[in-house]
Amino acid sequence: MIINSNSVADHNQKRESRHRKKLDHLSAVLTEEGHAVQPLLKKIQAFQVAIPSWALGTGGTRFGRFAGGGEPRRLEEKMEDVGLLHALNRSSGAISLHIPWDLPPDPIKIRFLANSFGLQFDAVNSNTFQDQADQELSYKFGSLAHTDARVRQQAIAHHAEVIRLGVELGSKSLTVWLADGSCFPGQQHFRRAFERTLASLREVYGCLPADWRMFVEYKPYEPNFYSTVVGDWGSSLLLCQKLGEQAYSLVDLGHHLPNTNVEQIVSRLMMEGKLGGFHFNDSKYGDDDLTVGSVRPYQLFLVFNELVDGLSPDSARDEKAKPPQLAWMIDASHNVKDPLEDLLQSVEAIKIAYAQALLVDRKALEAAQETNDAARAQEILQHAFRTDVRPLLAETRLRAGAALDPLGFYREDRVRETLIKERGTKTVTTGL
Repeated sequence: MIINSNSVADHNQKRESRHRKKLDHLSAVLTEEGHAVQPLLKKIQAFQVAIPSWALGTGGTRFGRFAGGGEPRRLEEKMEDVGLLHALNRSSGAISLHIPWDLPPDPIKIRFLANSFGLQFDAVNSNTFQDQADQELSYKFGSLAHTDARVRQQAIAHHAEVIRLGVELGSKSLTVWLADGSCFPGQQHFRRAFERTLASLREVYGCLPADWRMFVEYKPYEPNFYSTVVGDWGSSLLLCQKLGEQAYSLVDLGHHLPNTNVEQIVSRLMMEGKLGGFHFNDSKYGDDDLTVGSVRPYQLFLVFNELVDGLSPDSARDEKAKPPQLAWMIDASHNVKDPLEDLLQSVEAIKIAYAQALLVDRKALEAAQETNDAARAQEILQHAFRTDVRPLLAETRLRAGAALDPLGFYREDRVRETLIKERGTKTVTTGL
C-alpha cells in the first residue's frame, strides 16, 4: 500500500488552522524563555528512528499469539509497511533486519526496493538464541559461550554471514544479542563462559569492515533465569573495551532490573565513548516490550536529558566523551495493538522526549547542581518535561509533507482495512 500524498494534504488542510494557533502560542512562550524555535525545529526534523522488521507483526508471549489481519507475509511487505510509516511521520527512514528471520532473497533488489520507499538499512541483527530448521548443532546450551568449540564456530560463521549480507544491503553495523547463560546455580562456569564469549566475539569483530560498528547488547535474564553471560552494562562495556574501537554497548530500555537508573548508565557509557545506540520500549515489570513512553515517560525524558547533554559540543570534556552518531531503534512487541499504530505512537513518544530534553536550561541546571540546589534542579527538569512540544513535532511533519496527525490519518484512511484486503485476514508475519 502506498500513502496518497493528496489525501495527506487534505488531512493537513483540515487541521492546519488549529495547528497554527497551538504552534504560535508555544513559539511565543519558547521565545520568551530564550529558545530559538527554528533551530529546534531543524533538530527535531532531522531525528530519525529505525523500525525493526520483526515489529511489524503482532507479538505475543510464550502462552500464545493472536495475529492480526493484513500482517506482512515476507520481507518486501515489511519494507512496504516501514515505508508507509515513514510517509506518515517522515521520522522512520530506516529498517533493521533480523537474520535469518528476514533473509533477503536478492540483497541488490531489496536495497533498490528500500530506496524506492526512501529507506536505508540500520543495523543487521544476528540470531543465535533459537535453532533453525537446517541447523546442524543446537544452541540449547549457548552459542558464542558454548562449551563445544563446534557450536561456537557455527555461531561465529552465522555472524560472518550476517555481516556479509549487511554489506550488500548498505548497513554499517551489527547488533549482537546473546541468550547464553544458565538456569541453575553451578550449571555454568562464569569466568570460562565469559572468556569463550570474548574469544568468539574477537573472531566476529575481525570480520567487520573498517567503517562498521559492532553493538553488544546486554540483558540480565531471559531465556536463562539464573545468569546471562552479558547480563549488564558493565559486562557489555568490558567486552567492548577488550574488542576495540569499533565495538560499542547497546542499551535496550527493557533490559534492566526493576528501578535501575538507566539514565546514569547512559551517562557512564557516553563518558567512556562506548555508547552505540538504543532499543526503545517501555515496561511495567521487566522486559515487557511495551509501547515507548506508555508507562514511564519521565524516565524516557531523563535518558534523553543525558543524551542531549552528552552530545552537546559544549559539554564534552575530551574526544572520548564524544561518541559517534548513535543508532536509534524501536524494539517492542504489540500483543494487543495494531503494530503500525503502536509504532506511530512509539516514534512520537521518542521525539517528544528528545524535544523536551532540548528545552532544558543547561546553564541553569549546571548552576543548580554545582550549588547543590536540589529543588531548583528538579524544577528546571520538570519545567521542560511538562512543556507540550507536540506542536513542534507536528510542524516538522507538515514541512516534510507528512501528516499533522499520523495516527489520526492512519485510522481515517482505513489503512489496516486496506492491508487486510490486500494480504488477507489470517496472515502471520514471518520471524515471530
